[in-house]
Amino acid sequence: MANNAASHVNQGSLKAVFEGTTTVTNPVLQCVQVKPLAGGQSGPERFRVVFSDISNFVQSMLATQVNHFVHDGKLRKGVFVRLKSFQTNMVKNKKIIIVLDLEVLEELGECEKIGLPQPLETKGDDVQPQSTTIHTGGFYGNNPQAAPQQQQSLPSRTNSGPSTTAKASSPHHANIYPIEALSPYAHKWTIKARCTNKSDIKTWHNKNGEGKLFSVNLLDESGEIRGTGFNDQCDALYELFQESGVYYITSPCRVQMAKKQFTNLNNDYELTFERDTVVEKAEEQSDVPQVRFNFTSIGDLQSVEKDTTIDTIGILKEVGETSQIVSKTTSKPYDKRELTLVDNSNFSVRLTIWGSSATAFDVQPESVIAFKGVKVSDFGGRSLSLLSSGSMTVDPDIDEAHKLKGWYDAQGRTDTFSSHASMGGSMGAAGGRMDPVKTILQVKEENLGMSENTDYFTAKATIIYIKQENFAYPACLSADCNKKVVQLDDGGWRCEKCDRTHPKPEYRYIMAVSACDHTGQLYLNCFDDVGRLVMGMSADQLMELREEDEKAAGDIFQDAMCKTWVFRCRAKMDNFQDQQR
Repeated sequence: MANNAASHVNQGSLKAVFEGTTTVTNPVLQCVQVKPLAGGQSGPERFRVVFSDISNFVQSMLATQVNHFVHDGKLRKGVFVRLKSFQTNMVKNKKIIIVLDLEVLEELGECEKIGLPQPLETKGDDVQPQSTTIHTGGFYGNNPQAAPQQQQSLPSRTNSGPSTTAKASSPHHANIYPIEALSPYAHKWTIKARCTNKSDIKTWHNKNGEGKLFSVNLLDESGEIRGTGFNDQCDALYELFQESGVYYITSPCRVQMAKKQFTNLNNDYELTFERDTVVEKAEEQSDVPQVRFNFTSIGDLQSVEKDTTIDTIGILKEVGETSQIVSKTTSKPYDKRELTLVDNSNFSVRLTIWGSSATAFDVQPESVIAFKGVKVSDFGGRSLSLLSSGSMTVDPDIDEAHKLKGWYDAQGRTDTFSSHASMGGSMGAAGGRMDPVKTILQVKEENLGMSENTDYFTAKATIIYIKQENFAYPACLSADCNKKVVQLDDGGWRCEKCDRTHPKPEYRYIMAVSACDHTGQLYLNCFDDVGRLVMGMSADQLMELREEDEKAAGDIFQDAMCKTWVFRCRAKMDNFQDQQR
């Protein structure tokens, strides 16, 4: 087994990777050690791995998106891997590899360390590690230090395809850091990033003096980070940074813990531009991605915690007029405009934009707008507000926008939409009332709903069971009726209340679900608006699917389970067939 596996290992590949003597694509190596790295409790879990090519070995760090190979037990001592994406670097004058993606070659099995590999030594002081293409989802704080500059450009590698050779734009740009690798311990680094958002210049006046600042959101393939310039740096850099432009940013530049109240980016750190920070516009801009989104559908907003920052995309249904409010704390006036968005979850939501974004807004209704960095509020059930650090993109050239536009043109234009403001009423809670938040154990211990009075409460719970029998009933088509109809011999559907016969009914949800939290389990009855939200489709659509493909309908029920919601509930003792329930 060892001899067979050894024939697959790319001997000498580690030396070639660092020295650039030959091009190496996706080297196959043996893992000879895996150890967790000691770190702070608040930081992400990280692992140190030692890889061998039989001739040499080198220490490596795993980016967080490949930690699952260790958690799953696949990456362990003795196995063989193929490095699909990685970056070489220097830490305290030692060569390391930051592993961004890999494949465990299970067919090669595992065995004891093959051969007697030696530590990889530097070939002179003038050799500088080089970057590879980065495909990462999260890696922080690897304490890297840049090697001394060299006077020749080095090849860069793309590990996802054929190897190519390209000239670095200048010697000090040869070693580009990924944003995710920046930390307070990183020195002598350069990042290449796209400016996805630039704030207005803000001023402050207090007892310590006055000043001004601006901030930018910076993006590369590995992640995003916020950068801020104060006073002199604000004057020097504000006009240089333009949204959608790509820039080289070179230390000295302070890397510090992010102030989360001022940023919506998923990064523990942020940058502060200093007097000697170098910012240069990059000539080659196509290799840096555009704005990156992580969309939450409008229908899913009810399950999102209040004050959470999200991205969303929708069709612009309505545009309100510009209005003005006066801040209670600063007494300053602020312009605002309310937009109504819809999407293919058949829900609508009100989204507020502020300041110059509100006054200058001239987007036509039925356009697709993608919002990055909006804050979720529970006002009116659920509403959204675009943060000052957020952005909006009209008709973006992305798959989600094309699908949404296709749906709207095909059917969405004539659809009716539910709002989250009605969700509380559908669970029996009165709109606008602040119901107490209870655990399920508290609901039972306090005997809520067991007296003659009606009790209202809010509970956060996870659906663990949905009764599939009699989940919907045939309802009258008359406006504001919704009473159950009975099928006649001639195929018509009779409503006794309206004294009318309809050719077909409209099915409406009347679902029984079991939900639980960490304290217990509770049964809830859900009506049509809530059923649409939980199931992701109307009862009519689900009944039709059940008649055509019972297995597919069963899959819809399965997909709806194990999801957590905030339920607003009405509890009351009822009598049915002489029995209390």
